[in-house]
Amino acid sequence: MSSTTGRSRTHIARRLFMLYAGLALYGASSALLVRAELGLEPWGVLHQGLNELTGLSIGVVSIVVGAVVLLLWIPLRQRPGLGTVSNVLVVGLAIDGTLAVVPSIHGLGAQIPAMAAGIVLNGVATGLYIAARFGPGPRDGLMTGLNRRTGRSVRLVRTAIEVAVVATGFLLGGSLGAGTVLYALAIGPLAQFFLGLFATPEPTKVTTGAAEPSPEQAILPQ
Repeated sequence: MSSTTGRSRTHIARRLFMLYAGLALYGASSALLVRAELGLEPWGVLHQGLNELTGLSIGVVSIVVGAVVLLLWIPLRQRPGLGTVSNVLVVGLAIDGTLAVVPSIHGLGAQIPAMAAGIVLNGVATGLYIAARFGPGPRDGLMTGLNRRTGRSVRLVRTAIEVAVVATGFLLGGSLGAGTVLYALAIGPLAQFFLGLFATPEPTKVTTGAAEPSPEQAILPQ
């Protein structure tokens, strides 16, 4: 095996580790926000609202919503990557797994640190997941697809989708609060910082069979 091939395989293995570590941490961070009970991230509000409506666990709801969103890629002619499909399954499983081991939190003295930890961990997870470059998450692919099909800016499309998601989730019983606002303000800078921290140069041209996202697809996953 040549040294180039060895470096390429090591690089792919590192990217795969970053992908699945990022997705697992993303689910864990969402679960911490649930336990903090001070407000969820936008899609988390919808997931919790559907949890209240259906009785399904938040993780299962996340998987179902991700699969439905992925189906919406078809008319938008979006191509999923390994990261896209993995996102649907791993994040939901990590949410339920974390909720199973992290007990309910009571009192602001514990809730505020849990909320802060959830937001920061979400930024770490986002940086890992995007830096792995295995394709956008289903929700981000929906945004970029609508951006291309409608000609509207990514910012406008993202805002419209998240306003609709939050409003629907809130009406169904999802949790809005200080955590929702702080998440909206902090996740961009946090994700940008950790993306720069985790990004690694491509040693050689590697074909993985997974879709490599363009820079504009590297938008926050969830």
